Amino acid sequence: MKSFLSIAIVLLISICTSWAEAAEPISIDELKALQLPDVRLISVVYQAKAKRGGTQAEPHVEVQGVIGKAIHFEVLLPDDWNGRFAMGGGGGLVGSVQNGIWKSVNKGFATSGTDTGHKGAGTDGSWAQDDLEAFVNFGHAAIHRTAEVSKAIIRAYYQQPIEKSYFVGCSRGGGQAMMEAQRYPDDFDGIVAGAPAFNWTGFAAMGINSNQELYPDPNNLKETVLTQKDLDTLYDDIMALTDAQDGLEDGIITDPVNVKFDLDQIKWLNEKQRSALKVLYGGPSNSRGKIYSGFPIGAEKGNGGLFVWQVGPIPNLVNLGYAFTTNIYKYFVFQDPDWDYSTYDLEGWEKDTHLAGTVLNATDPDMDAFEARGGKIIIWHGWSDAALPAQATIEYYDEVLKRNPKATDFARLFMIPGCYHCGGGPGVSGVDWLDVIVNWVENDSAPDKIIATKSNPDKTRPLYPYPAQALYDGDGDPNDAKNFKEVTPN
Repeated sequence: MKSFLSIAIVLLISICTSWAEAAEPISIDELKALQLPDVRLISVVYQAKAKRGGTQAEPHVEVQGVIGKAIHFEVLLPDDWNGRFAMGGGGGLVGSVQNGIWKSVNKGFATSGTDTGHKGAGTDGSWAQDDLEAFVNFGHAAIHRTAEVSKAIIRAYYQQPIEKSYFVGCSRGGGQAMMEAQRYPDDFDGIVAGAPAFNWTGFAAMGINSNQELYPDPNNLKETVLTQKDLDTLYDDIMALTDAQDGLEDGIITDPVNVKFDLDQIKWLNEKQRSALKVLYGGPSNSRGKIYSGFPIGAEKGNGGLFVWQVGPIPNLVNLGYAFTTNIYKYFVFQDPDWDYSTYDLEGWEKDTHLAGTVLNATDPDMDAFEARGGKIIIWHGWSDAALPAQATIEYYDEVLKRNPKATDFARLFMIPGCYHCGGGPGVSGVDWLDVIVNWVENDSAPDKIIATKSNPDKTRPLYPYPAQALYDGDGDPNDAKNFKEVTPN
């Protein structure tokens, strides 16, 4: 009897294995006919030679659809599927279908993105006025629902289960990543959160506080206390005073928090400029204490510098920092398009922003459920980020470690000196984060050391998990990672 049962079991396994190996994707017509609850497929097209932003995509099926009444999404299904799903995050206030890692389709990943449930420019929040569903979709629901629908489409198309699922995002996408780990821990096996916009009510307070200093007259927004030229000069002066303190004059400050610098060393600042900089570096507070972190030194130039960052000409836009934070308050907090930033008193911040924070913020240090399901998360932030203060991300991660001292088993933070918002800058920040998280999840290879790259000229430099840093050992080519050592500040 045992022999018969053994033969039967082996035969059954063989049949199942053969079926899995023999499974072929369904036809385009069959995929078009796929029925999913509360989902409408708009188009299903085979893309043999598609280009996106000048980059060639490997052959794939492109699926576009709508979840519910307004969550538009896209799924790319490569011919040569590697069995994995990778979803990419969006930027700003989204408003169009975005997938920051769509190129993963060229590595064989099925990949997807979403507009998070509304249409509009990435700095415009007016769509949230009197539309709670749109607000909740943007806050967290749309990413989760798109992930679930994407998985269903992938399984149906390939007629096979998904081996592993990943999410990678930066800025808004980094906040989406952290929200997934905290609120929807079963969605992804591995998550990467870059330069995360995770505490919306906190950085909005920082922005309003900064706007009040930089643009004291709301009726004359063309005049600012600190111009970009002022900030560029300030940056050059700061670098002259601090760059060599880490043992290498390379235009990069390794440890902005512990560097020796006093604003009083900059003599040319007038009183209003000095006052504004104290707010920008110190962050907002009220009588109950600190609300959010300010910027570290070294962020004066990145992407425009210290919150006055501007990317391309946008009509009637003061700058992106001003636009984002005033829109958050107008449409997410107060539902009032005529709200005036210049008269706002941060004494009411906690009460005013509480409701919006329950939808937008991903500030909970409790990731027990994500850890329990075997999830891994990497958080990274550039020290010279001029959009979102890097110190706020460190403070969140410190809370995670305070709550769970063994959190480094599943969660690690990497700080990148000289890196601007989501990349760029004088720092060495080129990392394929998807490869890193896949290696950790699937090979149990924890990222103890990552070699980042930069071109023109070619450079490599090690990145170590926070709080460790990479310092030049004083000998050899400073453009070669092998000539740096790991140091942990006291």
